[in-house]
Amino acid sequence: MRGSHNMLRVNGQRLWNSIMEMARIGPGEQGGSCRLALTDEDRQGRDLFVKWCSEAGCTITVDDMGNIFARRPGKDDRLPPVCAGSHLDTQPHGGKFDGIYGVLSALEVVRTLNENRIQTSAPVEIINWTNEEGARFAPAMLASGVFAGLFDKEYAWSRSDLAGTLLRDELERIGYLGNQPCGEHPMSALFEAHIEQGPILEQSARQVGIVTGGQGQKWFDITFFGQDSHAGSTPMQGRQDALVAAAEAIRSVHEIAHAHSPHGVGTVGQLTVTPNSRNTIPGQVFLTVDLRNPDQDILNAMSGELADRLDKICGRRSIVYDCKEIWHNPPVRFDPDCVAAVAESAEKLGYGHLEIISGAGHDACQVCRVVPTAMIFVPCEGGLSHNEAEHAEPGDLEAGCNVLLHAMLATAGTGD
Repeated sequence: MRGSHNMLRVNGQRLWNSIMEMARIGPGEQGGSCRLALTDEDRQGRDLFVKWCSEAGCTITVDDMGNIFARRPGKDDRLPPVCAGSHLDTQPHGGKFDGIYGVLSALEVVRTLNENRIQTSAPVEIINWTNEEGARFAPAMLASGVFAGLFDKEYAWSRSDLAGTLLRDELERIGYLGNQPCGEHPMSALFEAHIEQGPILEQSARQVGIVTGGQGQKWFDITFFGQDSHAGSTPMQGRQDALVAAAEAIRSVHEIAHAHSPHGVGTVGQLTVTPNSRNTIPGQVFLTVDLRNPDQDILNAMSGELADRLDKICGRRSIVYDCKEIWHNPPVRFDPDCVAAVAESAEKLGYGHLEIISGAGHDACQVCRVVPTAMIFVPCEGGLSHNEAEHAEPGDLEAGCNVLLHAMLATAGTGD
């Protein structure tokens, strides 16, 4: 790379303005964003992204999972592209930066290359992955999972939201059911910039996280079957209260995670009580469990402990339960060469940095199974994410984008 390229920097204000403009689509009630996957709001966000990419001279390809690839040509367009991106969909009470930063920082890289008239040897592409959050269609990271061969496309297309609407039907409705078969889009490398969604970088006063890998995850759907009964006339002894059993299970998830700290975490994020009447003993309860750990053996031990606890709780209370493991995402390690490109870029640019393992799942954690991959983290205030109060400082976002720029340049080459 020429020495002049070492001084190259992105336009941090333009990056910030783009993020704020995207946030106007599907605004949350408390300052965040709500663009659930494949809703009208997601379509509007996609349309704006495609418009910006087209204005930057990119050609657009959409695959049959709705993943969008915006290509900036290289000197040798026969080479597979060096890619960067993330997702535009959000949680119901999502923030302005989760995922969106990764997509728009990749766009800012392209804009910076354009205005400095730098042509890379290999093409560069920006990616928006479909349904990363899994908030509307479970499981999460669905389209990147199909790309990586972790999910069957027909399975993904058949996922439905709480209203029974199918994912494929929504792709078609909003106009993003593409023609390219998912998984057949070539790549030489993938980088994903993201807010950390945790407190480590902020607490260590570092601007950049060099992500070496990601936690393994297991998701469970659990239903407890007791007996509906009158709240006033049914004695406490002998009740088959499904909610009491569920409450004990929730506490058990918390205890299991604590027993495997600091990396072990466990969450019950959804709870449905039936019949949900104040004067009826709950006869059925559905809940979800999310267990995570970067060590597969420990993750397996955590899920085994959960099964043992459920047997004991339900046996003691004469409750029948059904537990389904609906998703297993094994721990991942990112490509050493891609990780080194990120680390060397952060070092060259003089940013304080450290190696870190991702506690959250990301599209990069799926795609890394078939494409050399790395991630770049930047701090978020208080480590808070999946919350409308989610915040990242403009200077940190700019720093992460500069690292992304130089990592991509080092990987794509300039032929100088």
